[in-house]
Amino acid sequence: MKVSLAGGTGFIGSGLVEALLKRGDAVVLLTRNPAAAQQRWDAKVDVRLWNGRDPGPWVMALDGADAVVNLAGESVAGGRWTPERKLALIRSRVDTTRDLIAGIQAARERPLVLVNASAVGFYGAHPEGDCPEETPRGADFLAALCGQWERDARDAEKLDVRVVMTRFGVVLGKDGGALARMLPPFKLGLGGPLGSGRQPFPWVHVDDAVGAILFAVDDAKLTGPVNVTAPDARTNAEFTKALGRALHRPAFLPAPAFALRLALGEMSGLLLGGQRAAPKKLLERGYKFRHPSLEGALASLFK
Repeated sequence: MKVSLAGGTGFIGSGLVEALLKRGDAVVLLTRNPAAAQQRWDAKVDVRLWNGRDPGPWVMALDGADAVVNLAGESVAGGRWTPERKLALIRSRVDTTRDLIAGIQAARERPLVLVNASAVGFYGAHPEGDCPEETPRGADFLAALCGQWERDARDAEKLDVRVVMTRFGVVLGKDGGALARMLPPFKLGLGGPLGSGRQPFPWVHVDDAVGAILFAVDDAKLTGPVNVTAPDARTNAEFTKALGRALHRPAFLPAPAFALRLALGEMSGLLLGGQRAAPKKLLERGYKFRHPSLEGALASLFK
Protein backbone atom coordinates (compact mmCIF):
# COMPACT_ATOMS: atom_id res chain seq x y z
CA MET A 1 0.00 0.00 0.00
CA LYS A 2 0.92 3.65 -0.33
CA VAL A 3 0.34 5.44 2.98
CA SER A 4 0.65 9.21 3.41
CA LEU A 5 1.41 10.07 7.03
CA ALA A 6 1.20 13.41 8.85
CA GLY A 7 2.72 13.58 12.32
CA GLY A 8 5.03 10.68 11.56
CA THR A 9 8.07 11.94 13.47
CA GLY A 10 6.46 11.74 16.92
CA PHE A 11 6.28 8.95 19.48
CA ILE A 12 3.52 6.91 17.85
CA GLY A 13 4.23 8.07 14.31
CA SER A 14 7.84 6.89 14.33
CA GLY A 15 6.75 3.42 15.39
CA LEU A 16 4.09 3.43 12.69
CA VAL A 17 6.63 4.32 9.99
CA GLU A 18 8.81 1.39 11.06
CA ALA A 19 5.81 -0.97 11.07
CA LEU A 20 4.66 0.16 7.62
CA LEU A 21 8.15 -0.28 6.16
CA LYS A 22 8.49 -3.70 7.79
CA ARG A 23 5.37 -4.98 6.07
CA GLY A 24 6.44 -3.54 2.71
CA ASP A 25 4.25 -0.46 2.40
CA ALA A 26 5.40 2.72 0.66
CA VAL A 27 5.43 5.64 3.11
CA VAL A 28 5.09 9.32 2.22
CA LEU A 29 5.88 11.46 5.26
CA LEU A 30 4.45 14.97 5.55
CA THR A 31 6.57 16.97 7.97
CA ARG A 32 7.77 20.44 8.95
CA ASN A 33 11.35 19.13 9.24
CA PRO A 34 12.11 17.07 6.14
CA ALA A 35 15.88 17.15 6.68
CA ALA A 36 15.65 15.39 10.06
CA ALA A 37 13.16 12.84 8.73
CA GLN A 38 15.30 12.12 5.67
CA GLN A 39 18.36 11.67 7.86
CA ARG A 40 16.53 9.14 10.02
CA TRP A 41 14.95 7.03 7.29
CA ASP A 42 17.16 7.87 4.32
CA ALA A 43 15.62 6.78 1.00
CA LYS A 44 13.21 4.34 2.63
CA VAL A 45 10.62 7.10 3.06
CA ASP A 46 9.38 9.75 0.62
CA VAL A 47 9.59 12.95 2.67
CA ARG A 48 7.57 16.06 1.75
CA LEU A 49 7.63 19.51 3.36
CA TRP A 50 4.28 20.40 4.96
CA ASN A 51 3.56 23.12 7.49
CA GLY A 52 0.10 21.87 8.41
CA ARG A 53 -1.89 24.80 7.14
CA ASP A 54 -1.06 25.77 3.55
CA PRO A 55 -1.50 24.04 0.19
CA GLY A 56 1.63 23.18 -1.73
CA PRO A 57 3.47 20.42 -3.61
CA TRP A 58 2.80 18.06 -0.68
CA VAL A 59 -0.79 17.72 -1.91
CA MET A 60 0.48 15.44 -4.68
CA ALA A 61 1.48 12.95 -1.98
CA LEU A 62 -2.22 12.32 -1.32
CA ASP A 63 -3.01 11.61 -4.97
CA GLY A 64 -3.10 7.86 -5.42
CA ALA A 65 -2.49 7.07 -1.76
CA ASP A 66 -4.38 4.06 -0.44
CA ALA A 67 -4.55 5.56 3.05
CA VAL A 68 -3.88 8.82 4.85
CA VAL A 69 -2.99 8.75 8.56
CA ASN A 70 -3.08 12.00 10.55
CA LEU A 71 -1.28 11.98 13.90
CA ALA A 72 -0.37 15.70 13.86
CA GLY A 73 -0.99 17.71 17.03
CA GLU A 74 0.93 19.35 19.86
CA SER A 75 1.04 17.47 23.17
CA VAL A 76 -1.83 18.41 25.49
CA ALA A 77 0.53 17.78 28.41
CA GLY A 78 3.13 20.26 27.20
CA GLY A 79 2.22 23.07 29.61
CA ARG A 80 -0.55 24.94 31.43
CA TRP A 81 -3.64 25.55 29.34
CA THR A 82 -3.37 29.30 29.00
CA PRO A 83 -5.57 30.93 26.35
CA GLU A 84 -2.55 31.02 24.04
CA ARG A 85 -1.77 27.36 24.71
CA LYS A 86 -5.36 26.31 24.05
CA LEU A 87 -5.31 28.14 20.74
CA ALA A 88 -2.09 26.34 19.77
CA LEU A 89 -3.62 22.97 20.68
CA ILE A 90 -6.68 23.72 18.58
CA ARG A 91 -4.74 24.95 15.57
CA SER A 92 -2.29 22.04 15.63
CA ARG A 93 -5.22 19.63 15.30
CA VAL A 94 -8.11 21.37 13.60
CA ASP A 95 -6.11 23.40 11.06
CA THR A 96 -3.97 20.42 10.05
CA THR A 97 -7.00 18.18 9.65
CA ARG A 98 -8.81 20.75 7.51
CA ASP A 99 -5.67 21.17 5.41
CA LEU A 100 -5.48 17.43 4.80
CA ILE A 101 -9.17 17.25 3.88
CA ALA A 102 -8.62 20.03 1.32
CA GLY A 103 -5.69 18.06 -0.07
CA ILE A 104 -7.79 14.91 -0.32
CA GLN A 105 -10.51 16.85 -2.11
CA ALA A 106 -7.98 18.14 -4.63
CA ALA A 107 -6.58 14.66 -5.35
CA ARG A 108 -7.52 13.10 -8.68
CA GLU A 109 -7.37 9.61 -7.14
CA ARG A 110 -8.53 9.89 -3.54
CA PRO A 111 -7.47 7.58 -0.70
CA LEU A 112 -9.75 4.82 0.49
CA VAL A 113 -9.40 5.68 4.16
CA LEU A 114 -8.41 8.49 6.51
CA VAL A 115 -7.26 7.39 9.96
CA ASN A 116 -7.34 10.50 12.14
CA ALA A 117 -6.04 10.68 15.71
CA SER A 118 -8.28 11.63 18.62
CA ALA A 119 -8.28 10.81 22.33
CA VAL A 120 -10.42 9.26 25.04
CA GLY A 121 -10.55 12.79 26.44
CA PHE A 122 -13.54 13.05 24.09
CA TYR A 123 -15.63 11.63 26.95
CA GLY A 124 -14.50 14.16 29.55
CA ALA A 125 -14.07 13.06 33.17
CA HIS A 126 -16.08 9.85 33.46
CA PRO A 127 -15.18 8.08 36.73
CA GLU A 128 -18.04 5.58 36.73
CA GLY A 129 -19.03 3.00 34.12
CA ASP A 130 -17.54 2.11 30.76
CA CYS A 131 -17.18 4.52 27.85
CA PRO A 132 -17.68 2.55 24.63
CA GLU A 133 -17.50 4.51 21.41
CA GLU A 134 -21.16 5.52 21.40
CA THR A 135 -20.79 7.39 24.71
CA PRO A 136 -21.70 11.11 24.32
CA ARG A 137 -19.03 13.79 24.32
CA GLY A 138 -17.98 15.35 27.60
CA ALA A 139 -18.18 19.04 28.48
CA ASP A 140 -14.61 20.16 29.26
CA PHE A 141 -12.01 21.78 26.99
CA LEU A 142 -10.33 18.55 25.86
CA ALA A 143 -13.70 16.97 25.06
CA ALA A 144 -14.67 19.98 22.97
CA LEU A 145 -11.29 19.91 21.20
CA CYS A 146 -11.63 16.22 20.35
CA GLY A 147 -15.20 16.79 19.21
CA GLN A 148 -14.16 19.52 16.77
CA TRP A 149 -11.17 17.46 15.60
CA GLU A 150 -13.43 14.51 14.82
CA ARG A 151 -16.11 16.60 13.11
CA ASP A 152 -13.53 18.05 10.75
CA ALA A 153 -12.08 14.60 10.01
CA ARG A 154 -15.55 13.30 9.13
CA ASP A 155 -15.75 15.84 6.32
CA ALA A 156 -13.72 13.30 4.33
CA GLU A 157 -16.78 11.04 4.33
CA LYS A 158 -18.44 13.53 1.98
CA LEU A 159 -15.62 12.68 -0.45
CA ASP A 160 -16.41 8.93 -0.26
CA VAL A 161 -13.43 8.29 2.00
CA ARG A 162 -13.82 5.89 4.93
CA VAL A 163 -12.94 7.70 8.17
CA VAL A 164 -11.68 6.15 11.42
CA MET A 165 -10.98 8.31 14.49
CA THR A 166 -8.54 6.55 16.82
CA ARG A 167 -9.33 7.67 20.37
CA PHE A 168 -6.05 6.94 22.13
CA GLY A 169 -5.71 6.30 25.83
CA VAL A 170 -2.38 6.86 27.63
CA VAL A 171 0.17 5.29 25.28
CA LEU A 172 2.92 3.44 27.16
CA GLY A 173 6.44 3.24 25.80
CA LYS A 174 9.91 3.81 27.24
CA ASP A 175 11.04 6.29 24.63
CA GLY A 176 8.24 8.82 24.71
CA GLY A 177 4.73 9.72 25.77
CA ALA A 178 3.45 9.94 29.32
CA LEU A 179 5.52 7.05 30.68
CA ALA A 180 8.80 8.76 29.80
CA ARG A 181 7.73 11.67 32.03
CA MET A 182 6.71 9.35 34.87
CA LEU A 183 9.90 7.30 35.00
CA PRO A 184 12.35 9.72 36.71
CA PRO A 185 10.41 10.08 39.99
CA PHE A 186 9.44 6.40 40.02
CA LYS A 187 13.05 5.31 39.56
CA LEU A 188 13.92 7.46 42.58
CA GLY A 189 11.19 5.78 44.64
CA LEU A 190 9.10 8.96 44.61
CA GLY A 191 6.20 7.72 42.50
CA GLY A 192 2.65 7.23 43.64
CA PRO A 193 -1.01 7.71 42.82
CA LEU A 194 -2.40 11.03 41.64
CA GLY A 195 -5.14 12.51 43.76
CA SER A 196 -7.36 9.76 45.19
CA GLY A 197 -5.96 7.21 42.74
CA ARG A 198 -9.48 5.88 42.17
CA GLN A 199 -9.88 7.56 38.79
CA PRO A 200 -9.77 5.26 35.72
CA PHE A 201 -6.48 5.04 33.85
CA PRO A 202 -7.11 4.07 30.20
CA TRP A 203 -3.79 2.78 28.86
CA VAL A 204 -2.42 1.03 25.77
CA HIS A 205 1.04 -0.25 24.85
CA VAL A 206 2.66 1.64 21.96
CA ASP A 207 2.82 -1.62 19.98
CA ASP A 208 -0.97 -1.83 20.13
CA ALA A 209 -1.40 1.87 19.35
CA VAL A 210 0.53 1.21 16.14
CA GLY A 211 -1.23 -2.12 15.61
CA ALA A 212 -4.66 -0.51 15.93
CA ILE A 213 -3.78 2.10 13.28
CA LEU A 214 -2.68 -0.64 10.87
CA PHE A 215 -5.85 -2.55 11.67
CA ALA A 216 -7.93 0.56 10.92
CA VAL A 217 -6.13 1.02 7.61
CA ASP A 218 -6.73 -2.61 6.59
CA ASP A 219 -10.25 -3.35 7.87
CA ALA A 220 -12.64 -1.90 5.29
CA LYS A 221 -15.61 -2.35 7.65
CA LEU A 222 -14.15 -0.36 10.55
CA THR A 223 -15.49 3.21 10.60
CA GLY A 224 -16.08 6.11 12.99
CA PRO A 225 -14.60 6.48 16.48
CA VAL A 226 -12.49 3.61 17.82
CA ASN A 227 -11.18 3.42 21.40
CA VAL A 228 -7.49 2.49 21.28
CA THR A 229 -7.11 1.24 24.84
CA ALA A 230 -6.18 -2.09 26.36
CA PRO A 231 -9.01 -4.34 27.60
CA ASP A 232 -7.39 -4.55 31.06
CA ALA A 233 -9.10 -1.58 32.77
CA ARG A 234 -7.20 -0.18 35.79
CA THR A 235 -7.39 2.72 38.20
CA ASN A 236 -4.56 5.22 38.58
CA ALA A 237 -3.58 3.64 41.89
CA GLU A 238 -3.46 0.16 40.36
CA PHE A 239 -1.33 1.45 37.50
CA THR A 240 1.18 3.16 39.79
CA LYS A 241 1.52 0.01 41.93
CA ALA A 242 2.12 -2.11 38.83
CA LEU A 243 4.69 0.38 37.51
CA GLY A 244 6.48 0.40 40.86
CA ARG A 245 6.64 -3.41 40.85
CA ALA A 246 7.95 -3.45 37.27
CA LEU A 247 10.72 -1.02 38.27
CA HIS A 248 11.32 -2.71 41.66
CA ARG A 249 10.66 0.60 43.38
CA PRO A 250 8.13 1.73 45.99
CA ALA A 251 5.14 3.68 44.66
CA PHE A 252 3.24 4.98 47.65
CA LEU A 253 3.83 8.76 47.67
CA PRO A 254 0.58 10.36 46.48
CA ALA A 255 0.40 13.67 44.67
CA PRO A 256 -2.49 15.52 46.36
CA ALA A 257 -5.26 16.74 44.08
CA PHE A 258 -5.07 20.31 45.42
CA ALA A 259 -1.34 20.49 44.63
CA LEU A 260 -1.89 19.27 41.08
CA ARG A 261 -4.66 21.81 40.55
CA LEU A 262 -2.45 24.57 41.93
CA ALA A 263 0.52 23.59 39.77
CA LEU A 264 -1.27 22.70 36.53
CA GLY A 265 -4.53 24.61 36.59
CA GLU A 266 -7.17 23.31 34.19
CA MET A 267 -4.72 20.79 32.75
CA SER A 268 -4.85 18.88 36.07
CA GLY A 269 -8.13 17.40 34.83
CA LEU A 270 -6.03 15.17 32.55
CA LEU A 271 -4.56 13.51 35.64
CA LEU A 272 -7.45 13.67 38.09
CA GLY A 273 -10.24 12.73 35.69
CA GLY A 274 -10.23 9.57 33.62
CA GLN A 275 -12.39 7.26 31.56
CA ARG A 276 -12.98 3.52 31.42
CA ALA A 277 -12.80 3.63 27.63
CA ALA A 278 -13.47 0.04 26.62
CA PRO A 279 -12.04 -1.04 23.21
CA LYS A 280 -15.43 -2.33 22.10
CA LYS A 281 -15.04 -1.90 18.34
CA LEU A 282 -11.53 -3.32 18.15
CA LEU A 283 -12.58 -6.44 20.02
CA GLU A 284 -15.75 -6.84 17.98
CA ARG A 285 -13.77 -6.60 14.73
CA GLY A 286 -11.29 -9.22 15.95
CA TYR A 287 -8.20 -7.15 16.79
CA LYS A 288 -5.73 -9.24 18.82
CA PHE A 289 -3.87 -7.20 21.42
CA ARG A 290 -0.16 -7.92 21.66
CA HIS A 291 -0.17 -6.65 25.26
CA PRO A 292 -3.67 -7.14 26.73
CA SER A 293 -2.59 -7.08 30.41
CA LEU A 294 -0.91 -4.20 32.24
CA GLU A 295 1.70 -6.38 33.95
CA GLY A 296 2.64 -8.01 30.65
CA ALA A 297 2.83 -4.63 28.90
CA LEU A 298 5.14 -3.18 31.56
CA ALA A 299 7.27 -6.34 31.61
CA SER A 300 7.84 -6.00 27.86
CA LEU A 301 9.06 -2.43 28.37
CA PHE A 302 11.40 -3.12 31.31
CA LYS A 303 12.68 -6.61 30.60
